[in-house]
Amino acid sequence: MKTFLLTVCFLSLSQAYNIHVNGVLHCRVRYSQLLGLHEQIKKEYGNNVVPAFPPKKIFTLTPAEVEQRREQLEKYMQAVRQDPLLGTSEMFNSFLRKAQQETQQIPTEEVALDICLSNGQKVTVNILTSDQTEDVLEAVASKLDLPDDLVGYFSLFLVREGVDGGLTFVRKLQEFELPYVSITSLRSSEFHILLRKSYWDMAYDSDVMENRVGLNLLYAQTVSDIERGWILVNKDQHRQLKSLQEKGSKKEFIRLGQTLKYFGYIKFDPCITDFPEKGCHVIVSAGNNELNFHVKLPNEQMKEGSFKVTRMRCWRVTSSVRNLPSGYSAKCEVKLELAFEYLMSKDRLQWVTITSPQAIMMSICLQSMVDELMVKKSGGSIKKMLRKRHNGSIHRSDSQQAVKSPPLLDSPDPNREQMVKLSTKLSSVSLRGISASNSANDISGNDFHGNYAFEGIGDDDL
Repeated sequence: MKTFLLTVCFLSLSQAYNIHVNGVLHCRVRYSQLLGLHEQIKKEYGNNVVPAFPPKKIFTLTPAEVEQRREQLEKYMQAVRQDPLLGTSEMFNSFLRKAQQETQQIPTEEVALDICLSNGQKVTVNILTSDQTEDVLEAVASKLDLPDDLVGYFSLFLVREGVDGGLTFVRKLQEFELPYVSITSLRSSEFHILLRKSYWDMAYDSDVMENRVGLNLLYAQTVSDIERGWILVNKDQHRQLKSLQEKGSKKEFIRLGQTLKYFGYIKFDPCITDFPEKGCHVIVSAGNNELNFHVKLPNEQMKEGSFKVTRMRCWRVTSSVRNLPSGYSAKCEVKLELAFEYLMSKDRLQWVTITSPQAIMMSICLQSMVDELMVKKSGGSIKKMLRKRHNGSIHRSDSQQAVKSPPLLDSPDPNREQMVKLSTKLSSVSLRGISASNSANDISGNDFHGNYAFEGIGDDDL
């Protein structure tokens, strides 16, 4: 998961270990390869920074020792990834990219890759199979004539299109993967790579609309979101929009769209929540610095509510992995949950949990909202932030200290099986906090990080 965007799952297989992303095989690596990576990192960054690596063994490992090493390697990779220096390093990310390419046995060669736009059109770019996400994004921007200073306003997303035309956001493509290899390894025509804006504050739409290509991309996305029902439109508004469309008034169309409910939101697939009651079916949408809930209660009654990111004290993504038979290599069965601690009233914090395969994507949305809020609060430039995001991680000022947080409440599900905890760490856009635990009650201070955008408020504000 992000933060390893990776929900990482190592499985022992013929002395090799499988790393999975969202339950799908990303790469297969051997102990010797991981040891080589460790030695490189140690040489580059020194012993003080690098976490402990499981030692070599002279004799053949027993089954118990094999499992112990697997757990140690998993913790090692998590520790490297959560480190703001090591986890964003080209050394670490290139290791994962190379391993991904070798595992999928795709040679480096020139290929044509289709990138979808919101209006259903495709842009075909000529790239190398070994090109990373940033390279592909730049190739798409070049093909579209999108200026360099606007490239960072957009990102590539892996999506799945259903037979009914529904769109599922699987994940935002990351710096540790090769888009061509990622899409090819899925071996399904349902999956596509989609170009979409990657910011939340609609005030920044003005920057994009100053450019002809940016305007067309934003217009296509707005039209698509309306057609999919992601943006709510009444009959009168629909007439106005149609009139502006017929006139070719794209800017005015977008301006009107900005006044509509759920403009700029990402809508997720139906899932399960424990709020307001356990086992409720919910449709979650992310946008406008909040998670919006459309909840179906057990009595069939529908309720709507929103959770502001500024009132989330912290959040985490957890995964429980089902034990799989030996030799199972293509997928691992992972149950993902996003849990956030929310300020319900002045003195009451409560955990809210969402169980969804898209939990990681939801968490990334929250993180990017926080980043935008903090940049805006500090008077920084959104253009600089997006340029840094495009080039890698966003590093906070050394003087910025973590918010002192209220005591943690109990974990929302104390009976959860073995998990890998993935929590927010605000030193970068990518969520970096990953720690392993055998108990859901093991919630040490290192597992949770205060939300810099969290605001203490009184009952009168609720």
